[in-house]
Amino acid sequence: MVKSVRYLVVAVVVAVTATSAVRADTLVTGNAAFVRSDFVNAARLLLPLAERGNARAQAMVGFMYATGQGLPQAYDAAGYWYRLSAEQGDPTAQYLLGLAYDKGQGVPQNEVAAYKWLNLAAAHAPKRSRENFARLRNAVASKMSRGQLAAGQWYALRWPEDSPF
Repeated sequence: MVKSVRYLVVAVVVAVTATSAVRADTLVTGNAAFVRSDFVNAARLLLPLAERGNARAQAMVGFMYATGQGLPQAYDAAGYWYRLSAEQGDPTAQYLLGLAYDKGQGVPQNEVAAYKWLNLAAAHAPKRSRENFARLRNAVASKMSRGQLAAGQWYALRWPEDSPF
């Protein structure tokens, strides 16, 4: 009895590990297709990962919806995927969601929300992207009143607990 339980536990661990490896391989393959602009294959590989909650895949799927590459152009769908990924802390998705709020593409136009997401993106971005993200955040800030700027900073500081957007 104990021996059969051990075998069952080992079998489950092996199955979970193999599934994780396949998902990681699919993300690498999907990312490679995305980078070489093979958006149809990228969408085919990344959409199932995005649906299972992979933040990186969600950001790329959002981009493909926003640009109409590999998936039909749909700003609402792009905003949906950006939001899911941004809420998991993906800086690229936070940046793209901030731009969407600035332009009102797929989400209501809202400078406070744009500033919040761009501020978070700049804070979480790798060093090579940080300056560009901060530059765009500052461009949005230049269009805002002091009260709006304070609100954007407040929401960024309290993210993810206190945020209506």
